[in-house]
Amino acid sequence: MIISIASGKGGTGKTLVATNIAASIGEVELVDCDVEEPNSFLFFPDREMKESVDCTLPIPIIDDEKCTKCRICSDFCAYNALAVFPQQVLLFEGLCHGCGGCAIACPEDAITEGTRPIGKIYEAQAGNVGLIWGELNLGEAMATPLIREAKRRAKSDHILIDSPPGTACPVIEAVRDSDFCVLVTEPTPFGLYDLSIAVEVLKDMEIPCGVIVNRAGIGDKKVYSYCEEQKIPLLMEIPFSRKIAELYSKGIIFSREMPEWRDRFVELERKIEEMVR
Repeated sequence: MIISIASGKGGTGKTLVATNIAASIGEVELVDCDVEEPNSFLFFPDREMKESVDCTLPIPIIDDEKCTKCRICSDFCAYNALAVFPQQVLLFEGLCHGCGGCAIACPEDAITEGTRPIGKIYEAQAGNVGLIWGELNLGEAMATPLIREAKRRAKSDHILIDSPPGTACPVIEAVRDSDFCVLVTEPTPFGLYDLSIAVEVLKDMEIPCGVIVNRAGIGDKKVYSYCEEQKIPLLMEIPFSRKIAELYSKGIIFSREMPEWRDRFVELERKIEEMVR
């Protein structure tokens, strides 16, 4: 079973929820797909590193001797990664999505495939929790191939996905193929607005979802009314708590210090399993 933890905005508590579920239930792989700023692994200081590998993206290599500067490749490229001039062909690597279409379109077979690194994938083990995370190279814009590779390396029957914030391409790639998505929100106008966008995305992807309200007790009740209107199950409330905030700021999984919460996260996971069935 694959459970993704997502949200329409950053800072709602996705990693808080993902790390507590993983630590509470155990025998799970936690994949951090927030590759621009991965931090789930930091909450497992007892982790033992297993391996790290480069993640690469295919890029075209132009053979100048064969190239006739016909411009078919640049006309084909939807991302304007190729520019053909009378004397040379320029490749803008940061725009290339690695689809390989230019090589297929080239009538002179002047384009072959090379690679460029876009980031790294790390794997570690912390007790009975497997950790996988991607780290995008500085200045790199192509997050989705790295997310895809991080997910591909997860092999267990029980996988948790810690998604990036927002609802753009990286989030869609992270939650794709999930059996269930937990949406973490906060009871504020901003939380409700971004939650509603995330819900619409999941509806289009036909992924069932439920909501966890973090920092419950602040703001208003509009998030609760929205979930009731949309018939979205409210899975859990995490209170606006100084103790929880202090533990999180120190990189401590709060259910380990507050044992009653471990049982709640175990029950949460059981509830999700029943809903998926």
